[in-house]
Amino acid sequence: MKVLLKNGTVVNVFTGELEKTNVLMDGSVIAGVGEYTDSEADVVRDVKDKYICPGFIDGHLHIESTMLLPPELARVCVPHGTTAVVTDPHEIANVCGVKGIEFMLEASENIPMTVYVMLPSCVPATRFDESGAVLTAAELEKFYGHPRVLGLAEVMNYPGVIAGEPGIMDKIRSAREKGFTVNGHAPLLSGKDLDRYIAAGIYDDHECSSADEAKERIRKGQRIMVRQGTAARNLSDLLPLFEEPWAHRCLLVTDDKHPADLLNNGHIDDMIRTAVSAGRDPVTCIRMATLWAAEAFGLKRIGAVAPGYTADLLVLHDLEHVVAAQVYKNGEIVAENGAMTAKLPTMPGNGLMKEMCNTFHIRELTPDDFTLHYSGKKNCRVMKLVKGQLITEELITEIDFDKDNGADISRDIAKIAVWERHRNTGHCGLGFISGLGMKTGAIASSVSHDSHNLIVAGVKETDMALAANTVRAMGGGCTVVKDGEVLCKMPLPVAGLMTAGAAADIASQNESLRKCVHRLGVPEGVEPFMTTAFVSLPVIPHLKMTTCGLVDVDAQKRVDLTVG
Repeated sequence: MKVLLKNGTVVNVFTGELEKTNVLMDGSVIAGVGEYTDSEADVVRDVKDKYICPGFIDGHLHIESTMLLPPELARVCVPHGTTAVVTDPHEIANVCGVKGIEFMLEASENIPMTVYVMLPSCVPATRFDESGAVLTAAELEKFYGHPRVLGLAEVMNYPGVIAGEPGIMDKIRSAREKGFTVNGHAPLLSGKDLDRYIAAGIYDDHECSSADEAKERIRKGQRIMVRQGTAARNLSDLLPLFEEPWAHRCLLVTDDKHPADLLNNGHIDDMIRTAVSAGRDPVTCIRMATLWAAEAFGLKRIGAVAPGYTADLLVLHDLEHVVAAQVYKNGEIVAENGAMTAKLPTMPGNGLMKEMCNTFHIRELTPDDFTLHYSGKKNCRVMKLVKGQLITEELITEIDFDKDNGADISRDIAKIAVWERHRNTGHCGLGFISGLGMKTGAIASSVSHDSHNLIVAGVKETDMALAANTVRAMGGGCTVVKDGEVLCKMPLPVAGLMTAGAAADIASQNESLRKCVHRLGVPEGVEPFMTTAFVSLPVIPHLKMTTCGLVDVDAQKRVDLTVG
C-alpha cells in the first residue's frame, strides 16, 4: 500500500535543511520525496504545519536496566518516537550465559521497534567478578550470523586490552575480521593508554563525563555516545559536542534507564528536548538521533527520509517539544498521539523463560553476615559517590567499629555488601559507602552491574539481613526496609533483572521504591538503586566493592578495607 504524507516539512538529515515537501511510502520503503500527488497513493494524510523526520535510534541501551521485556519496552518507547535500539544483553548474559542472549533475541522478535544486538564482550567484566557464566570468543561465534547482530558490545575490560590479554583480544579480533563494529567503555582513559585501546579496534565510547575527554577521543577517531540515563546524566556536561566539528561524530544513548523515567519523561525525545531547551539546534539533535547513529553501526538505508530508505518515520508537532503525532514503522502507523496502536506479541511461557526465572542461589543470610569483626578505631577505605556520575572516589577516614559497627550517619557513611548469588559460594565483600544520605534501615537489590550479585546498603545489620532475604525470596528484585519492616518491594523474577509485567505496574513500583528511600533519610535527587547498581562494577574508577572485596580499579588489584 502506498501512503502519501503531504504538505509537511521534512528534516533533511543529510544537509540539515528543512524542506516543505511530500513523502511517498510504498510498503516498508520510502518511494520518494517531492511533488507527489494524491492520485499516486492509496492513502493520503495531510500533515500541514508538522515536521517529518526519521525514527529515533538509541545507540546503546541495556534493556535489562529498564526492567521490562522487549515487547513492553516497545509499548513505552515507540510512542516517544523510538523505532530502533541497539542493545547489549550483557546483564542477562552475566546471569544466564548463552541462553540469556538467545532469550533476548527471541523476546525481541516481531515487535514494532527493531532491537539490534551487540554481543557481550565482558562476561564477566573482569577477573574480580563472580558472574553466573563465562563467555568465550568461540561461544559468541554462532550469533554473528543473526540478522540483528551488529558487532561486539562495550569492551569494559580496558586494562585487559591495554595489556593485550588473549581472551578479550580474541573477541575483538573475531568481530573485526567479520567487519563488525566494536563498542568501547573506558572512562577517563587518556594519552597513550587511550591510543592503545583505540588501536585495538574500539570505535566509540559512551563513558565520557566531560567535553574535553570526549573531544580527545573524537580527535583520535572515535565516535562519542552522549549518554543521559537514570544515574549517569552526562548530557549537560557534553553540550559543547552538539556543535561542529564534533556533532557529526556523536549519537544519543540512554544506556541504563529506569521504567519510571521512561514513562514520566520519555526516551531519546527527552534528550532532544533537554538539549534544545539548553539552546542547541533541534535539527542537529535529530541528526545525532538518526542518521549519525545509523552510520555508527554501518546500518544501510536506515535513519533518513529519502528514497530507498526504510519507512521508519515520525510526524512531529514541532521541533521545540519533539512530540510525535504519528510514528511509522515499516510504513505502518504503530503509535499515534502518545499511545501505541500496534498489537504486541505476548511472551511465551516456554522452557527458556522458565530457566530465566530460576537464577537465585544463595542461602538465607543473618545479621552477623553484615557485621565487620573489628574493634576500636581504624583508618578505612570508603567508597565516595560522585553526584551524577558512575565513578567513585576513594575516601580514607577513621572508622569507629565500637559504634554501630562502623556506620556513621553523622558523616553519611553507610555499610555496603555484595553477596555472590549464582552458585551459593558464600563469597561476600563488605565495607563502607558515602553519599547515599541514608540515616536508617537498608536497601537491597539483585541488580548490580555487571555480574548482578546481591547488593545491600544500610546502617543496621538486622535491616540489611531482612532486605537481602526479601530479595532472595522474590527470586530477584529490589526492596526497602526500616526497623524490621519491609516498606516496599519490586519483584524482578526474570534473571533477577526484569519482569514480565506491564510497564505501568513496574514503573509504579519503581516510583514507590524511590519514595520509600526518603523514609531512610535519602535526600531528594539521589536514586540509590541505580547508584548502588554500579558500585560493584570494577571497570569504572576508582574504588569498587565486589564479592571478592574492595577493588582499586585504576591499579586493577584488590585492596584491604583497613589502611595501615
